[in-house]
Amino acid sequence: MIVAIASGKGGTGKTTVSASLTAIWERPVVAVDLDVEEPNLHLFLKPELISTETVNLEVPVLEPSACTLCRACSELCQFKALAIFGKTLMVMPEMCHGCGGCFEVCPAEALKRGNRELGVMEIGHSRGQIPCLTGRLRVGESMSPPLMRHIRHRMAEMAKDMNADLIIDAPPGVSCPAMNAVQDSDVILLVTEPTPFGFHDFQLAWQAFAPLGKPMGVVVNRAGLGDDRAYAFCEAKGLPILAEIPYRREIAEHYAKGGLLAEMDSEMRWRFASLQEGLDRLNRGVSHA
Repeated sequence: MIVAIASGKGGTGKTTVSASLTAIWERPVVAVDLDVEEPNLHLFLKPELISTETVNLEVPVLEPSACTLCRACSELCQFKALAIFGKTLMVMPEMCHGCGGCFEVCPAEALKRGNRELGVMEIGHSRGQIPCLTGRLRVGESMSPPLMRHIRHRMAEMAKDMNADLIIDAPPGVSCPAMNAVQDSDVILLVTEPTPFGFHDFQLAWQAFAPLGKPMGVVVNRAGLGDDRAYAFCEAKGLPILAEIPYRREIAEHYAKGGLLAEMDSEMRWRFASLQEGLDRLNRGVSHA
């Protein structure tokens, strides 16, 4: 089972939930931080780093003497990574999405294959046995999906080799990175908070992910704060609330110190164990009514 843990906005507790679920998961599991712009799952799981792999994107490099200015590459590229200015073909690798089409259409073979560094993929083990994958985007790099695709490929290999489930800490929001992170999932778990901003962005997340046709469940963090609009929305849309995390000072103090909520006390462990059971039921298509 692949569980993507997502949210409409940052700061709702998505990573907190991801870490605790990973820690109490009763089957083999791989934890994946796909929030490559600001990864922080490692702050809770504290994995021992085993390897770091640089991830590159294949980009064109121009051989000026071979270019005939035929415009085939610039007309093909929808992202304007290649453009002709006067009598010069300009290659802008930072705008390249790595499709490789320019190499195929260049009749003069004036474009050679080069690389642009996207970032790194870190592999470690938490608690001695839980594999952790973390993507970390290079400072200044604007495109995260190519790095995320590389990590998704690696996580699928690891899950297959280990016969393991996957817990994905997705980027917040509903833009391309968030959609990229949830597209492989079997179940999407939305983490929200019952505040005006939290409810607004929770609705946006549901609207963005609902067309994917995947079962969705909800965790309400800081329950008891704000109002009941999130609860009414879940009831109207048939979204099961699988867990609530109470709005209590001792809970905030615990995770502010990097502690796992599932290990705070027996009550919190029960809440996350029940959350896994709820996710299993969602994956099997069992009603939560």
